[in-house]
Amino acid sequence: MLPSLQGGNFTLMNHSFWFYLFVLFGLIVARYFLIAGGAYLLFYSLLGKSLAKRSLRRKPPMIQSILKDIELSVLSAVVFAVCAALILCEYDLGVTLLYTDWREYGLWYLGVSFILVLILQDTYFYFIHRMFHHPSLFKWMHYGHHRSGDSTPWTSFAFDFPEAIIQALFFVGVVFIVPLHFITLVAVLVTMTVWAVLNHLGFEVFSSSFKSHWFGKWLIGPMHHSIHHRKYTVHYGLYFTFWDKLFGTQIPDYEDIAESVITNTTGIENEIF
Repeated sequence: MLPSLQGGNFTLMNHSFWFYLFVLFGLIVARYFLIAGGAYLLFYSLLGKSLAKRSLRRKPPMIQSILKDIELSVLSAVVFAVCAALILCEYDLGVTLLYTDWREYGLWYLGVSFILVLILQDTYFYFIHRMFHHPSLFKWMHYGHHRSGDSTPWTSFAFDFPEAIIQALFFVGVVFIVPLHFITLVAVLVTMTVWAVLNHLGFEVFSSSFKSHWFGKWLIGPMHHSIHHRKYTVHYGLYFTFWDKLFGTQIPDYEDIAESVITNTTGIENEIF
């Protein structure tokens, strides 16, 4: 995918599916190792001791679990690269709603479409995530993601093959539903990666005051998702707590529990079990 300028507008030059696949796979894997690996290095090596009181883990991570997470993540990267290559080929054919000239919808729409896609993705993720946890589906669609027990940043994209396909299909579909500038699409993908790594960090990074703030109450973070990895029947969201609250899959008094743990009044184990 090579950019060019024509009349001052950003455009994309057409390439083959295999070219797109090769380049995108490299970019996706590089993004994973840069963000997940960087977070692991920062929180588990450089800041690990100083943040010990904010750890959400029951025991130190094992290298075998990390390697299994990386293996699944690389395989998932193949799936996401295939879907991304299909999207670009569809764009080349002119059958998607992707566009490159920001003036087509205006600058304001870049932000609106960004928030809209996050909400749509969060909704999609919540319901497929609940589906993955059905006893008849869990072992072959979602077990790999929970195989390591307590999560690390490396767990963020450790998906079984069927799950990776269903996750990636959201982006294949959304480009036919919502007009998106390529910059907006890239911003959503980066946000998804950063937020997934954050949720699987294994350390609580939000303060108790942020958790009690009206805005903070609607955002999922490390502690919220860590509880999901302990109790499989709660906390299915990706970015926002809206669907968990609406359908009763958020543990009661979560904000109070989060504040108690963050202020070191009590441990997470004592609160949720």
